[in-house]
Amino acid sequence: MRTDAVRGHLDGLLLAVLEPGPLHGYAIISAVRERSGGALELRTGTIYPALNRLERLGLLESHRQSVGERHRRCYALTDAGHRALAQERTSWAEFTAAIGAVLGAPRPRPAS
Repeated sequence: MRTDAVRGHLDGLLLAVLEPGPLHGYAIISAVRERSGGALELRTGTIYPALNRLERLGLLESHRQSVGERHRRCYALTDAGHRALAQERTSWAEFTAAIGAVLGAPRPRPAS
C-alpha cells in the first residue's frame, strides 16, 4: 500500500495498536503489519517521529525497558490517548461512510 495513503491516518494506527498495552517500536511495526494482513509496512523513520510527537502531545507515555543488554523504549496510551483514539475511530467511520457513499454502487437516478 502506498505510504501517502497511510500518512493522514498514522496517529490513529499507532494509537490503535497500543490500545491493548505497551509495545516497543519494532513490536508496533509488527502489530500494524499483522493487523493489516501485511498490507501496511511502516518504517522506523516514519513511526519514531510520530511516537515522539504523540508523546509530546500527552497521548502516549514511554519508559525504558531492559532486555538483557539491550535497552528499548516502550510506549503506552495515556487517558488522553484513549480519548483521542475514540475520536479517531468516530472520524474514520464518518470518513469511510462518506467515501463509500460516493464510490459505492451507483444509485438509480430519480425519474424526471
